[in-house]
Amino acid sequence: MNNIDNLENIEIKNKDKAFILNHALPYIQKYKDKTVVVKYGGSVMENPELKKSVMHNVALLSTLGIKVIVVHGGGKDITEMLKKIGKESKFINGLRYTDKETAEIVKMVLAGKVNKDLVSLLQNCGGKSIGICGIDDYMFKVSKHKKEDLGFVGEIDDIDTNLIETIINNKYIPIIATVGCDSLGNIYNINADTAAAKIAEKVNAETLIFMTDTAGLLKDKEDESTLISKIEVNSIDKLIDNGDISGGMIPKVQHCINAVKNGVNKVFIIDGRVPHSILIEMFTDEGIGTMFYKE
Repeated sequence: MNNIDNLENIEIKNKDKAFILNHALPYIQKYKDKTVVVKYGGSVMENPELKKSVMHNVALLSTLGIKVIVVHGGGKDITEMLKKIGKESKFINGLRYTDKETAEIVKMVLAGKVNKDLVSLLQNCGGKSIGICGIDDYMFKVSKHKKEDLGFVGEIDDIDTNLIETIINNKYIPIIATVGCDSLGNIYNINADTAAAKIAEKVNAETLIFMTDTAGLLKDKEDESTLISKIEVNSIDKLIDNGDISGGMIPKVQHCINAVKNGVNKVFIIDGRVPHSILIEMFTDEGIGTMFYKE
């Protein structure tokens, strides 16, 4: 290949880059000064390269003037710690049964190691972050789970967002571990999807993003070509009744519905296994997952 061919290839690549940046500009302007809540969990947290990619994306969003709140789980880390101390993990209908000892382990793992590892990684990626949990400033108002006896698994009755807003208004990114306490000081394990949705509602977020291990909402969970790219929330009940949405996807979809109906402009379920999936969803026409919206 001669020098002219090299120059032509460089010019084509530069045009492609310029096109991408110009295409993203309206979306960047749209999100500037708005709040985006990212629920981060599942296998996306287990791959070191994916973790770094996600934190780079979060740091970039913040640099662009977007207020980002990260809400994380850490089920695998909890299970590994329980195994180390010889305690068996017990699940009821997919939810972890949490006795008092397990609740203390959950607090130690989520608000400790998992949270601070994410803070450290995000800071290494250029983001300014502060790690907190629902216990801090009594942020999560929690009571015992009412539908099933799951021990110290709690429901969020209310959220005080003063601490979150103080952090984001000072240009930091809050990374929130989903542990809470009741008025008596009892520690509770909180479902991270629930916490993320309620936080998004309370801070009037523009967007809530659930990073998952699937391509999005699928009509056939075994076939990613059946991805539903967008769906109006009032039409979802029919899909549930038809069995198109089933199993563990139902509660996640219900959180999406509740968030949209309670003021969040758009909610996305995206495949966190795809590098830079947050940026692809937010800054392109096509997106990458399923968008929930209200007409």
